[in-house]
Amino acid sequence: MLAGKRISGRYKILEVIGGGGMSNVYLAHDMILDRDVAIKILHYNFNDEQEMQRRFQREALSATSLTHPNIVSIYDVGEDGNMHYLVMEYVKGQTLKQYIQKYAPLAAAKSVQIMKQLTSAIAHAHQNQIIHRDIKPQNILMDEEGNVKITDFGIAMALEDTSFTRTNSVLGTVHYLSPEQARGGTATKKSDIYSLGILLYELLTGQLPFSGESAVSIALKHLQTETPSVRAIVPGIPQSLENVVLKATAKDPVHRYQSVWEMAEDLETVLSDERSHEAKFQTPIDHDMTKVIPIIKEPVEEKDLQKTMAMPIRDKAIEEPEQPIKKKQKKKKRKWLILSGLLIALVLILLSLLFVFPDLFNEKRYPIPDVSKQQTDEAIANLKNAGFEIGEKAKQNSDDVKRNHIIMTSPGPDNERAKGTKIDLVISKGPKKVEISNYTGKDIDQVKDLLERQGFKDVEVEEDYSDETEGIIIKQSIDEGKKVVPGDTSIKLIVSKGQEQEHVSNLVGYDEEALNTYAKSSGFHIHIGSEKYSDDVPKGQVISQSPSAGEALAVGSTIEVVLSKGPEEKPVKTYVKTVNIPYEKESEGEPQQVRIYIQDKTHKIDDVYQEFQLFSSQEKRLQFEVEKGQQARYRIIRDDKVIIDETVSYDDLS
Repeated sequence: MLAGKRISGRYKILEVIGGGGMSNVYLAHDMILDRDVAIKILHYNFNDEQEMQRRFQREALSATSLTHPNIVSIYDVGEDGNMHYLVMEYVKGQTLKQYIQKYAPLAAAKSVQIMKQLTSAIAHAHQNQIIHRDIKPQNILMDEEGNVKITDFGIAMALEDTSFTRTNSVLGTVHYLSPEQARGGTATKKSDIYSLGILLYELLTGQLPFSGESAVSIALKHLQTETPSVRAIVPGIPQSLENVVLKATAKDPVHRYQSVWEMAEDLETVLSDERSHEAKFQTPIDHDMTKVIPIIKEPVEEKDLQKTMAMPIRDKAIEEPEQPIKKKQKKKKRKWLILSGLLIALVLILLSLLFVFPDLFNEKRYPIPDVSKQQTDEAIANLKNAGFEIGEKAKQNSDDVKRNHIIMTSPGPDNERAKGTKIDLVISKGPKKVEISNYTGKDIDQVKDLLERQGFKDVEVEEDYSDETEGIIIKQSIDEGKKVVPGDTSIKLIVSKGQEQEHVSNLVGYDEEALNTYAKSSGFHIHIGSEKYSDDVPKGQVISQSPSAGEALAVGSTIEVVLSKGPEEKPVKTYVKTVNIPYEKESEGEPQQVRIYIQDKTHKIDDVYQEFQLFSSQEKRLQFEVEKGQQARYRIIRDDKVIIDETVSYDDLS
């Protein structure tokens, strides 16, 4: 187990996430760049094959140059002791094989969508002169959004002559193998096209076209048996789509698509109404290939003839005729010697001519001009002026080459060919346009990642308050359905930062007018929930509120308040009390200062009720209004001394 181990001191292995005959794949963490990666560790030991080691590193490193949204990026190639590994982009999801096993047969539109991504990726690889050789759904990953990415580019080619290939480990399952690979030939770009056709068959039907008890029996079917009809299994598949399968899987590479670009171009319109009545694809018949060639026997040499001749028994009675026979044999032998001499002389003359004039029997070859990035008509004229003919024309999107200009030719400008050779052209359709989706309601991180993979370089994010959850897109600058060139387009996404919040003020004592003013300035809604009696808060003013003062609340939320109805009306009893206030001065005529305080419904004990000067003892009549549940109280102070302080409850009164 490698879990926990660090590879080259940089990549910490976390867990196994896949494996096969050639390698195991681990989820790891790049300690330097702080990101998760996938590490493919090869089972193969290169110790005894240094040339293969160099080749593996060279081919794997060349695959790192492939930058495409549908190709798993290779970040690093290295070795740790005897362990050889590749560090790749980590794609969270499943293999296309697992997806097929769950959901196949897929709808035609879904299958075409997947194939468009795959042909785009393979076309990019072929443009960089990299052939995959081992296209199969096990080597294709599907992320959580349904996008597919091809992996293992260059690995099959890198290990071509190692014991892996010799034991069929690199080639993996034979179900997707092209006929030329099955017979032991070299894989070409058209081999990848064949494998793509088999894969499309599997997407549409959920089955493999060829099966058998052994890899050999399946390989023979690739060589000898025509691809079964997709429509025989799924009748609803359009004939035009079945034709893509049949053309891609033609036994003879000549009859397949001339390039992946041509296949991709076919897929663009395969489901259009104009092609709904398309005739079934038929492999063109090559009459030269179907001629019956007679069996040619080699001539029997004279010496062999003599060996098998029945020799007569020598007898003296018949010895005389022997002389004429010997003369005939000598004459025949002389004839053969003359013919042999003439033949040898002719061969010597031809060899002399070849030595003196080495190009006498060779067709002269001319360099193919470089017409890349030239306008199509100009490029065609230049090729024709150089003596070449124009072959197939395929169109492909390009971010670097202007529309209707040449991306590349096949063969390319580094080659020489005889005059009259057909040169295939790949013509730019300009940058690929992407249809803008409706991003509102989606998570900003997921949408940004999607846009970056689509090639958008200018994605502006602006935050604003809203009722939507934080991080969710609430508005976009480009309408859904519009098609744009990602590299030339700026898109702005307005993202929710949640609801705006403010601290609630203390509203106790606010009347309705003050509440309305506060609501307008704060953005809160005010709701008067109820009214209650209050002895302390005047009628019409706020007694209490929820949330309380000082709490944070989202703007637009509602604050509940309770208003005062003023004091509650209660039963009242009238109480009259006559009190005697004595005069206590030593000398008559000297006044005493008296203050009377009372407490009832309308008076407070802290307020002076009466104040006067006392010159003699006198009686005072005090009247109280006492509410139910309350008390009446009076206090008399003479010369700053309390002389009387009494309380009478409501219930004590009659």
